[in-house]
Amino acid sequence: MRVLVAGGAGFIGSSVLRELLARGHEVICLDDFSTGHRRNIEPLLANPAFELIETDVTQAPDVAVEVVLHLASPASPVDYDRLPLETMRANSQGTWRLLEVARDAGATLTYTSTSEIYGDPLVHPQPESYWGNVDPVGPRACYDESKRFGEALITSMRRVHGVRANIVRLFNTYGPRMRPDDGRAIPELVSAALDDRPLTIHGDGSQTRSFCFVTDLVDGLLAVALDRSSDGTILNIGNPHEVTIRELAEVILRRSGSSAPLQFDPRRPGDPERRRPDIGAIQARYGWAPRVGLEDGLDQTIDYFRELRRVPVGAHD
Repeated sequence: MRVLVAGGAGFIGSSVLRELLARGHEVICLDDFSTGHRRNIEPLLANPAFELIETDVTQAPDVAVEVVLHLASPASPVDYDRLPLETMRANSQGTWRLLEVARDAGATLTYTSTSEIYGDPLVHPQPESYWGNVDPVGPRACYDESKRFGEALITSMRRVHGVRANIVRLFNTYGPRMRPDDGRAIPELVSAALDDRPLTIHGDGSQTRSFCFVTDLVDGLLAVALDRSSDGTILNIGNPHEVTIRELAEVILRRSGSSAPLQFDPRRPGDPERRRPDIGAIQARYGWAPRVGLEDGLDQTIDYFRELRRVPVGAHD
């Protein structure tokens, strides 16, 4: 198949590109490099099955494809705090434009929504049927609410124009090709451990997250995206193994061999207390479940961050 991946130069997007090419598909990567990095796609440029379109997602050109994957949005707190309007535009106007591209090409669109649409959940674990508990004017609102708008837009476009589209809600994901300055828990904690700096925990560390290794997440995402019979599906994708942030920091210290201390700072505003996906629906439909354990995944992530430190300054910008 021929596949358009918007946001393909990002952390998850670049892993999607590699897997699609490995499976023999033709791939078009669309990215403006506002948060993605050229280093993530440079090894792919010589592949005749790969094409790069450098533009903002709202300006996506019409292309003849069978599948559209929409990953084009800032996704870390650091990025959407820096680019709030761009984040909202990517998930509103960008989603609208990609739906038009999919409609005109007769393609199926898969929209990567987020666990953040559940907010600080009052239901645990979070099933797809849960509507969420979201602050519409809080520090995360530009991301949370624009993702929720994207879901509503897809629902209306399917009803009004018959666009074939699915929604996947991605939970915390980690692995190689994350940016050290990403701002999310694992890059921050791993970077501190490798520098032997204190590992900063916001709050008392009792808040929980569920971390899915990127190769597992890509397998789940592509199970949905490449299923041409799927339409109107809404599925969680994530690892249901739940850990506290303090436990995560302690594992990172062990796996990295660091002796750095833990440092406890004030809790970040709007930080959810618990987060864990109910993945029963995707298991039932596709037989998907994560396979990479937290320690194995962290070993690969730590190795990648160590390798980045060996690259000359500026070579991976």
